[in-house]
Amino acid sequence: MDSTAADRFDTDRFEASRNRLASLAYRLLGSAADAEDAVQDAFLHWQAADRRRIRVPEAWLTKVVTNLCLDRLRSAQARRERSVGSWLPEPLLDGDPMLGPADTVEQRESVSLAVLTLLERLAPVERAVYLLREAFSYSHAEIAEILDITESASQQHLHRARHRITAARRRGSGDVDPASARRIVEEFLAAAYSGRTERLVELLTDDATAISDGAGLTGTLLRYDTAQRIAAVARAGFKPTPAKRRLAGGTPAIHYALLNGAPAIVFVLDDRVVGAVAFDVTDGRIATVRGIAAPTRLVRLSEAWRRHEPAPPLIPQW
Repeated sequence: MDSTAADRFDTDRFEASRNRLASLAYRLLGSAADAEDAVQDAFLHWQAADRRRIRVPEAWLTKVVTNLCLDRLRSAQARRERSVGSWLPEPLLDGDPMLGPADTVEQRESVSLAVLTLLERLAPVERAVYLLREAFSYSHAEIAEILDITESASQQHLHRARHRITAARRRGSGDVDPASARRIVEEFLAAAYSGRTERLVELLTDDATAISDGAGLTGTLLRYDTAQRIAAVARAGFKPTPAKRRLAGGTPAIHYALLNGAPAIVFVLDDRVVGAVAFDVTDGRIATVRGIAAPTRLVRLSEAWRRHEPAPPLIPQW
């Protein structure tokens, strides 16, 4: 095989792993843009390596991507950007290959917005062990090799991570019937749009939480922790006004969608997503509302939406 053919073959081998690597990087970083950068950096490492000495390319690439992501998480810039109260994961439209494997409950939960947010509470190495084991089914021996730790340390990190994630997810764990979740979200939208505060309170759990990135206009997240306060904010937020339409750039339509497996509504203007609200539904009521409108968090979602064939909007003109 001549050098050109060999390079093409090696490039094809990398591309065959790209989606899996991207889904790992996204779970680790919670950002599609950062995940794409990490995978591209891994490709540069792959090109520069003596590939004849790499016995198992998949394992080698997994190690490179994982450690590139850990380097990003440990950086001073990341610590500033991801400080408590200022960070939300980037939502992805269901079907996006970056969401990766979704065959098991553990795989689906590992990419949910709820768990991606909870992973921020873990040390980077705990996060990596948890995801490599729960979402990608690596053995502790393989994880030890990837992270340059002992098998015993891998087991300990997994135990701590599972304990912290399970404790935080207790009230919202388990799959939700999709039809029921959609009905509840549509009722929430209808009540908010029409200003029925009492109905909004009924749809929320007693300990419901709402989080918003404030469209990227504030340095910290906006957080509301009572059903009454969330209902009041939703009623005001979903009421269309000329100022809101100017901020959005026009009159968007409101669609139902699934983001990271969660029921959601998205505001779409000229095939561009200008806002998204995702919900955690448990026991027939809404436990968490996440509002995301910062343009940097909606780039990949907008790109996916343009390739998407949505059902008719719930509200054609907001």
